[in-house]
Formats: sequence, structure tokens, C-alpha cells
Amino acid sequence: MDSGINSNFIPHDTAQSAGLRIHSGSIWDLVSLISAVLFVASVVLGVGVFLYQQFLEKSVSSKVDQLKRAQAAFEPPLIQEITRLDDRMRVADIILGNHTTLSRFFHMLEQETLTTVSFKSLELEATDSQNMAIRMEGSAKSVNSIALQADTFSKIGIISSPIFSNINRGTDGVNFSLTARLNPVLLRFVSEISPQSASTDGSSVPSSVVQPTIYQQQQ
Repeated sequence: MDSGINSNFIPHDTAQSAGLRIHSGSIWDLVSLISAVLFVASVVLGVGVFLYQQFLEKSVSSKVDQLKRAQAAFEPPLIQEITRLDDRMRVADIILGNHTTLSRFFHMLEQETLTTVSFKSLELEATDSQNMAIRMEGSAKSVNSIALQADTFSKIGIISSPIFSNINRGTDGVNFSLTARLNPVLLRFVSEISPQSASTDGSSVPSSVVQPTIYQQQQ
């Protein structure tokens, strides 16, 4: 026989409220745990960054000290003196490279003049070191000797565009006049020391291109 009396003494509203409180408490615990983990991670990261920054500063300071000690070991006054000497040598090299010497021309004239040819006079006209011309009077045993001498001068290259003129027979052989320009590249001092250096300039004319000119005027 049902008496109609509820045997559950816990009110339904009270049970539902307790469940909500338990569920809410779990969420807050999780949020608190995550916040604590993030806080600890932030602290650890900040400490790591600070320690790494200190390490970098000490490392840079150590490198600077090492650099200063190395610089002092090289003796700065000696380095400055060597630098000044290097600058002077560079300037001297430029001056010598542009310096023109006629000794190379006279040496060529001595070595390359044929035994059948002789020169009686020499006039040199130079407006500057890049523009020099010569005029020479001479005599040869024959016209063939003059032609051979012209070919020899052209192959050397120091005398450029040689012109033989006023060719006529005299008592001492065949007289002639020679006018030509001097190649300034091959007369530079550096060319006298190292003849190959003149070819690197690019302004010298190959001997095969320059042909002598002979105006024969026989009497």
C-alpha cells in the first residue's frame, strides 16, 4: 500500500545546485592550473633571456678585450709607419710608370743601326712626354741598306711611322733624311725594366701594322 510519502529526503533543487557547484569548481581549477603554468613559464623564459643577455654582454666584452690586446701586440706606431711607406711606394710607382727615358731609344739606335748605315745628326722635338719627334740625317751604302734599316726600325716599335726622304747619291754613299715619332709607351722607365709591361698598356702599335715610308730621290 502506497502511503504517498517520498522516501528521498534530499530536495531536488539542492542536488542540482551541488552539481553545478562541483562543475564550476572544476573549471576554475583548470583555469587556475593553466594560469599557474603560464606564469611559471613566463618567469623561466624571462630569467633565461636575462641570463642569455648577460652572457652576450660578457662575451662581447671579452672579445673587445682580446681585440685590444691583439691590436696592441701589432704595435700601432709600426703599422702607421708601414702604411706611410706603402703610400710613398705607390706614389713612386706611379711616377716611375709615367716617367719617360730616352736611354732606351739611344740603346736601340746603337744596337739596331746597320753596319752599312750611319747617322750624322739627330734633332729631337718634344712638346711633352707623349709627343716626341726626331729628325736624323744619315748615309748608307746603298738604297737597299736604307730599306733594310727602315724595316728594322719598324719591327722594334720605338720609332713609329718612320719616313725616309731626300735620298740621293753622294761621295760617301747614299744620303737620306729620317723623320719619325717616338712611341712614348716603349720609352717609359717601367718598359726599360720590364719590356713586357709595355704591351699591357694596349696603346702600343704592333710593328707589323706600322710600315716605313721611303721617298727615293736619286740624282
